[in-house]
Amino acid sequence: MICLIRHGETDWNYNGMLQGKTDIPLNATGRQQAEECRVFLEDSEWDVIVTSPLIRARQTAEIINKNLNLSIVEMEEFQERSFGDAEGTTKEERNKRYPDGNYPGMETREFVTARVMNGMEQIIEKFGNKKVLLVAHGAVINSILSSISNGEIGSGKTTLINACISNVQFFEGQWKVHNYNQINHLTKYNH
Repeated sequence: MICLIRHGETDWNYNGMLQGKTDIPLNATGRQQAEECRVFLEDSEWDVIVTSPLIRARQTAEIINKNLNLSIVEMEEFQERSFGDAEGTTKEERNKRYPDGNYPGMETREFVTARVMNGMEQIIEKFGNKKVLLVAHGAVINSILSSISNGEIGSGKTTLINACISNVQFFEGQWKVHNYNQINHLTKYNH
């Protein structure tokens, strides 16, 4: 079982700015969301945490790990997609500058999917049937979900909430999505 966790909120998330590989830390809301993930996950058995090396994912992983005391493994394969020249812009700015949605210097969706799914294969090779927490990014998790579901969910179809949880499993040679974009552990969405 691999539990995919999107990192908590950053100021750029809050302001609707595209982050990509720009290394932005969590804000106070993001730290609270990571704490809520920690509380939700601490009563389950986990074997290892894998994280993107970007600070917002690493901080989320470290907060989740406070009581779990697991090994944290950074994997470059799970870095966010590079959005090139569009990083640091709002949706309005992007629509004005790049109306066709092609941002100079952006990684293609196909490249990101190949990179990320290679990382998923490495997790299976390294950790086998162990229970893995994987802290990553919206485009990364959407690439995984899209690849596993043959495009039914994920990239281009699913908006993942900060600190949402999705569960996938590799069983008998097949990937399966158990659930995705779970937010019932986040007080912001659970009044």
